[in-house]
Amino acid sequence: MTKTFGIIANPDKYSVKNALLKVINWSISNKQHIVLTPKLEPLYSQKSSSIRVVPTEQDVIDQSDIVISIGGDGTMLWTAQLMTYVDSKPILGINSGRLGFLANTPFLEIEATLNEVLANRYKLDKRYFLEAKHHSLGKRYALNEFLFGKKDSSAMVNIIAKYDGQLINKYWSDGLIVAGPTGSTAYNLSSGGPIVLPSTNVIIVTPINPHTLTTRPLVLPSNGKLEIIVEKQNNELLFSYDGEQLEIPEYPFEVEVTQSSVFVEIIELYQHSYFITLRNKLMWGRDSRES
Repeated sequence: MTKTFGIIANPDKYSVKNALLKVINWSISNKQHIVLTPKLEPLYSQKSSSIRVVPTEQDVIDQSDIVISIGGDGTMLWTAQLMTYVDSKPILGINSGRLGFLANTPFLEIEATLNEVLANRYKLDKRYFLEAKHHSLGKRYALNEFLFGKKDSSAMVNIIAKYDGQLINKYWSDGLIVAGPTGSTAYNLSSGGPIVLPSTNVIIVTPINPHTLTTRPLVLPSNGKLEIIVEKQNNELLFSYDGEQLEIPEYPFEVEVTQSSVFVEIIELYQHSYFITLRNKLMWGRDSRES
């Protein structure tokens, strides 16, 4: 059966050429179709009727059966963000970056993985976005996290968090991370937050360098409403979603965060699992004394 594979990649950020060439060569050899944008054309020289160039990345997604994200987790997050505006397609993440919890197909396994995908021997891991609502900014979606952080390195900031109308805390810290389960292994992890299974319906609230050691990360059910309130203060703050920054338009800045009904589906081979990824990426169980 012929499939159309759409390719999303950022050649300015990652070394994607070798992985892209391997995908293209595999597609031509297996009589499959490739759709991509003009910015990737300088990376390959193959001429084939199997390759179609379209104007935008939204067109890539629209015209593909499966979307291949080549790069790191940043490219996966960008691909996921694109799918909040168009009909979602399954995503296969090929890692040409560094760590890669989302983009977890290594270069040496590209062809074997594509063979499995072509034979429909894979499962779909459904990942829900978090949704932030603001009366003037509208809705923003984050697969990893929303970040409320200070713009410079001066004094700490105050951020109020409420859950279903009840006060959680007035955080005095360098900022606050509101992460979904997918984002538990991102900024949340490096800030001391917990790792949770991607299928867990939770919202994680993690302060960044809190003033008091007793202020700890908090895991909340995602069926409630988390309200974040930032009052006007001496420090200027930034609000970001999966790394995309927005200027705070006014104070008090009030955002309501809930689990969204919007989701993406990530391709996972049957022989892989989230725990395998954790063990490999975080080197669990390895003894540095062993060669």
